[in-house]
Amino acid sequence: MNLNFKTTIKALFFALAVFAQVKCSSSNDATDPPPVTPPVVTPPVTVTNDVDFWLTKGDQSVLLAKQATTLGFGTTVNTNANIEVNASQKYQTIDGFGYTLTGGSADMINQLTAAKKSALLQELFGSGEGSIGISYLRISIGASDLNATPFTYDDLPTGDTDLTLSKFSLDKDKAGVIALLKEILAINPKILILATPWSAPVWMKDVDSFKGGKLQTKYYDVYAKYFVKYIQQMKAEGITIDAVTPQNEPLHDGNNPSMYMSAADQAIFIKSNLGPAFKAANLNVKIIAYDHNCDNPNYPKAILADADAFPFVDGSAFHLYAGDISALTNVYSSFPTKNVYFTEQWTSSEGSFSGDLKWHVRNVIIGSMRNYSRNALEWNLANDGGYRPHTDGGCSMCKGALTINSSESIQRNVAYYIIAHASKFVPAGSVRIASNNSGNLQTAAFITPSGSKVLIVENDGTVNETFNIKFNDKWVTSSLDAGAVGTYTWK
Repeated sequence: MNLNFKTTIKALFFALAVFAQVKCSSSNDATDPPPVTPPVVTPPVTVTNDVDFWLTKGDQSVLLAKQATTLGFGTTVNTNANIEVNASQKYQTIDGFGYTLTGGSADMINQLTAAKKSALLQELFGSGEGSIGISYLRISIGASDLNATPFTYDDLPTGDTDLTLSKFSLDKDKAGVIALLKEILAINPKILILATPWSAPVWMKDVDSFKGGKLQTKYYDVYAKYFVKYIQQMKAEGITIDAVTPQNEPLHDGNNPSMYMSAADQAIFIKSNLGPAFKAANLNVKIIAYDHNCDNPNYPKAILADADAFPFVDGSAFHLYAGDISALTNVYSSFPTKNVYFTEQWTSSEGSFSGDLKWHVRNVIIGSMRNYSRNALEWNLANDGGYRPHTDGGCSMCKGALTINSSESIQRNVAYYIIAHASKFVPAGSVRIASNNSGNLQTAAFITPSGSKVLIVENDGTVNETFNIKFNDKWVTSSLDAGAVGTYTWK
């Protein structure tokens, strides 16, 4: 074998070895796993709370409690019922929510220890987180039937008269209602006060009794001056009266005290006496007609139809012991330049919390607001565990918003929560805005002076209901048990 052949053979073996090494290397490359691509991680959706939600349940397991639920506006489609709130559609301005501060209520609250009383007044009339922000009070001119005894501010022996009202005196109320009002005004100087008589002084009436009878026409003028004197002397005590009604429940003369006043008589009294007397005394105090049940809208309409009475009358006031709350719209539609008010509704000692919560929120709060009322008032603020004090023949079943059991013990009753679901969130100067009812879900909506939106919802049905609150093309989803009340607020 020559040298060239050997060299050629070696070169072939070397080439084969190199080829084999390359082949092996290529084979190893082919079996390596592909590089791992990290998975795409979707960050969790963070829902911010846009809507605060306060709840009361009919079984009392939740009482005006702020819920921890996160309610964020979104656009996820669902099939729930919709409550749509429209802030561009505005209705009446709201004057406030509250109670009648009866003489008996004042007596009960004034019996509390100084510390308990101070804390309670802040809770009722303050503006803090723990307050319910009552913004409107009704008081009686003289006694109501929830005073211990009947009286007026000019009571005389039988047969005497006082045409100059020289014996007029607020003394019987100074230690009670007047003293308490001063403390309330120190907390909320802007609270509005409506004053209403249950009876004229007996010597002005055609019966010798606080109960029933009529105001004699010969005393119309002096009785108008009685109102003027009352307003002026209350002003001297530091108490501004925003409005009066000429007579509480003028068609109910069986109470003690009480006085009958027909629509025709009230029109005459307003146009010929009370209105001119206020004008002469330069009193900027509203005169509100009627102040009785929704079953007789023709009473205030008759007064407003009187061309001479009309200029003196700010509007008309209603209770709901008879009739339907739509009577307010009936009167408002007939006289749209005049206001309507809702000034009284009791809760009974025989009522249930659940039943009263539903009925009153539906009618007194939501119903009055949807029928143009500027206010909504429950009846008495406070009494004791026996529903006292009251006059002989006065209401013995009226349950106050508060029961004062002792100088240290206060019980909050259903009327407290009825009013608080509105008063805490809808201050004076708010405006009602559009919202729809949906099936059993009853609603009223407002925009506050600071621009917050408020929606009150009552589930008037028998089962839990889930629904959307729609605003500006977005919505949140919430639910309410049967008979529950929710107040929702957002910016």
